[in-house]
Amino acid sequence: MKRLSWAILPALLTGCVVGPNYGGPPGVASGERPGTTFRRADQVVTSPQAPVARWWEGMGDLQLTTLINRALASNPDVAIAEARIRKARASLREQRANQLPTVSASGTAIVADLPAGSLALPTQGEQSDRIRAEFYNAGLDASWEIDLFGGRRRAAEGAEAQAQAAEANRADAQVRLSAEVAQNYVTLRELQQRLILARRSAQLQQRSLALLQQREQRGASSRDEVVRLKTELTRTEAGLLPLEGQIATTLDQLALLTGDEPGAHDAALSAPAPIPMIPGTVAIGDPAAMLRRRPDIRAAERQLAASNAKIGVNIARQFPSVSIMGIIGLGGPNIADAVDPDSVAGLLLPRISWSFLDFGRNRARVEQARADRDEAEAQYRKAVLGALSDAETSLTRFGNQRRNLFSSVASRNGARQSATYAGQRYAQGAIPLTTSIDAERAALAADQSVLEATGELDRAFIALQKAMGLGWSQQ
Repeated sequence: MKRLSWAILPALLTGCVVGPNYGGPPGVASGERPGTTFRRADQVVTSPQAPVARWWEGMGDLQLTTLINRALASNPDVAIAEARIRKARASLREQRANQLPTVSASGTAIVADLPAGSLALPTQGEQSDRIRAEFYNAGLDASWEIDLFGGRRRAAEGAEAQAQAAEANRADAQVRLSAEVAQNYVTLRELQQRLILARRSAQLQQRSLALLQQREQRGASSRDEVVRLKTELTRTEAGLLPLEGQIATTLDQLALLTGDEPGAHDAALSAPAPIPMIPGTVAIGDPAAMLRRRPDIRAAERQLAASNAKIGVNIARQFPSVSIMGIIGLGGPNIADAVDPDSVAGLLLPRISWSFLDFGRNRARVEQARADRDEAEAQYRKAVLGALSDAETSLTRFGNQRRNLFSSVASRNGARQSATYAGQRYAQGAIPLTTSIDAERAALAADQSVLEATGELDRAFIALQKAMGLGWSQQ
């Protein structure tokens, strides 16, 4: 019987764990089941391979890769997320330590010189009007609140979920950051190419104006045509300034995203360069894998787990708490007693407390915790449905932009062929120079359409990678 009592003692000290056990996130959509596919996946050319986390490397632009790597290492938002991770992990260590006893050491020296009669102390020998009292002590204090109902274990469980949520939030910051850097980089290259085309268009208009003024002097053209072309040229030249301003603004935005001062990348990125090309095929996987991969979904799920653990913490407060305090030390009226093994003294103080009459305060806290859990569950459902919608919308937009680019390229090829024929006919003397210039301007306008369509396709590709939850790395 004695052996049995020793066997069940750890179980009694450990106690039970009150509150609901976390059973995982609720299923909210058919897309969470493995094997399902995106409804609009047929609108893009997909690859059977799994998506690549560092998707920007597939665009083959070294400067873009350098910018994103620097942003992931130096962006303030990522640094904020990492600081929150350290804070959450420290909180987890604190909650785990709260389950263990607390031990402290102390030393005490009391020397009192008091008037006679101030204390009921015996006197020896000759009477004196002063009493001198000394006491010296060195010892250890220990206290331990036994986690009978698992409140502290639930607190540690919630702290662990919060730490994991903080890690997911950092990954989400990386996803958003890599997409934003890529979006701004593509915009920069598009603006630079648009500025080149706008300047070429202005040069062609200047040539047309000079020819039209010559014809006016010979009486072969009217003044109205000259004024109209001058107005058009002025409008084209005025459009150069906003483009230059947008380029400067985009460069400053890239510097901000990489954690640098404005102008830090002007020297490296001011020279015009083509818009990066996206891969011919896009790996998207399936909805279930996407939901598991997206950091915002994982953060919402971990918040749900933390809210569930909070219920157990508040339920445990409704039950009695048992704590044990122990004191052991050496001491006496002489300083040598503080190191004398014969003067050892010990004290054991078990204590039980129970707020059995709180007029419903604990029940109210439990109800608040259950409401927080229900809110977290609704937030999780919202995040899942939003992620599925985001992915389907991104697939649709990407497919539409691909078709738009194909159409723009076909129109550009026709316009460029017409400009070539016009140049040949002018060389043969079959048409005037103004007609050839007009054909070249039409081809430039078609080039502009292709340029814009290419930029929109790149941005749609980047938005698709963001919707798939790509761009973060496990640390």
